[in-house]
Amino acid sequence: MPKKKRYKFPKTTIERLSYYFRALEDLTKRGIDTVSSEALGGKLNIKSSQIRKDLSYFGDFGKRGMGYDVKYLLKELRYILGLDREWKVVIVGAGHLGLAISQYPGFQKRGFIIQAIFDSDPQKVGADYNGIPILNSETLTDYIKENEIEIGVVTVPAAAAQEVADILCAAGVQAILNFAPVSLIVDEEIKVLSVDLTTKLEALAYYMSFSKDKLWKIIS
Repeated sequence: MPKKKRYKFPKTTIERLSYYFRALEDLTKRGIDTVSSEALGGKLNIKSSQIRKDLSYFGDFGKRGMGYDVKYLLKELRYILGLDREWKVVIVGAGHLGLAISQYPGFQKRGFIIQAIFDSDPQKVGADYNGIPILNSETLTDYIKENEIEIGVVTVPAAAAQEVADILCAAGVQAILNFAPVSLIVDEEIKVLSVDLTTKLEALAYYMSFSKDKLWKIIS
């Protein structure tokens, strides 16, 4: 396996690696053995030069004039993205969002195994949601330590998110996926990615309602 180069690169590079991984999986299923950066870029609407630049941070994978070996590059990206192993995950918040996330089949396919869902609502605690236990939030710390949980997913209301993050960090998780509409404050060694669905919808509303006339009114 090529050694990972110690370069600083944009966070968006990692996101694009995931897109490349999915596209390569599709090519593999279709029996395609090699692909050029141009063809891969056309499939993903990403410039071929950007693809080559992203991959160059981690090694030399292609041959000029021949493109990339699909199966080889797929194997290398699986290693780079950490998908060559399983990750233990818990979800905190058994609301509609938390329950929906727990059932997404893509997580287990990628090696993210949802071990349990935690909630403070006594009417939910003790239930089994399609094979995943819903446990009392008071047992969260012990559960994380005893089961060596690595990733916590936060789907609680904004007001409770920081407290949940504090518990997750103190218990020993290495990373947090945060769906609460608030910025979490954690130690530097803890990786946090936030997904604010409202801001995504607001961005769509902007693009849908934007016009030169509106811009002129704002400027003037």
